[in-house]
Amino acid sequence: IFIFCLFSGLIGHSWAMVFAAGGFKVKLYDIAQQQLTSALESIRKQMKEMEKSGFLKGALSAEQQFSLISVCTDLKAAVEGATFIQECTPENLELKKKIFSQLDLIVGDNVILSSSTSCLLPSKLFTGLKHVKQCVVSHPVNPPYFVPLVEIVPHPETDPSTTDRTYALMKKIGQSPVKLNREIEGFVLNRLQYAVISEAWRLVAEGVISPTDLDLVMSDGLGMRYAFIGPLETMHLNAEGISNYCERYSEGMRLVLNTFGPVPEFSGEIVQKVNQAISEKIPVVPKVLDARRKWRDECLTGLAKLKAQMKTD
Repeated sequence: IFIFCLFSGLIGHSWAMVFAAGGFKVKLYDIAQQQLTSALESIRKQMKEMEKSGFLKGALSAEQQFSLISVCTDLKAAVEGATFIQECTPENLELKKKIFSQLDLIVGDNVILSSSTSCLLPSKLFTGLKHVKQCVVSHPVNPPYFVPLVEIVPHPETDPSTTDRTYALMKKIGQSPVKLNREIEGFVLNRLQYAVISEAWRLVAEGVISPTDLDLVMSDGLGMRYAFIGPLETMHLNAEGISNYCERYSEGMRLVLNTFGPVPEFSGEIVQKVNQAISEKIPVVPKVLDARRKWRDECLTGLAKLKAQMKTD
């Protein structure tokens, strides 16, 4: 039996649920017992709710999945018997380096050391570690329980078997892993996301469109097809293949792309303008934000179900 050790917190407990849904024993580690207690309460509650609504992942019942998760405040005891360790501490380089240097001293030669970081490069996190060949970034999309993508990013010295084993594990627990051949700032998901945010920001700043209409262009336009196919397949299907698309549209694309402005500052008046527009729709009040996030997660779960159903059809 594999045992996965994680760090509690939102991403940590979402990962714990994903691994438990895949039938694996999970040990959640944190230095604060209170943090672990509240993480367990939250996990049990979420699992029960999802079982009730028919959205629980995996073949096991909520109770069976929950019984696979235990907690620990002692790092050495937490990693004992583990074959895969998923680190989920806050996005702080020094903190993460400290954790990995501690782990480096106590793990064996077969354990995979994996980080959930969304932006720190593996070369910044793992260089100098004795077990660097066993280190990899497994970047989930928030929240990982509902969005299956995981970006697997190697350190220049990562052994290919580490990447392969991580990829196989992610497939086994029902995630959708992708392998990056080398590290790059922002990995792939955030590079694409920031490109969209950047142009969205410019269009609103230049008064071309309102913030709420801009979001509608994505949710009821591009996002509809991007939920099922990516931009390259979209090109392929919108013409008679990629080559034909490039023949037809490359001139027009270059014309438009050349009008893109510089990278926005994301500060000043435009922040107020966008904030006001989006806050009118969703006020910045914890209760309202939490309700909207819950609604988002229900939508994502429903979409995941639909996608799974369409694949089997």
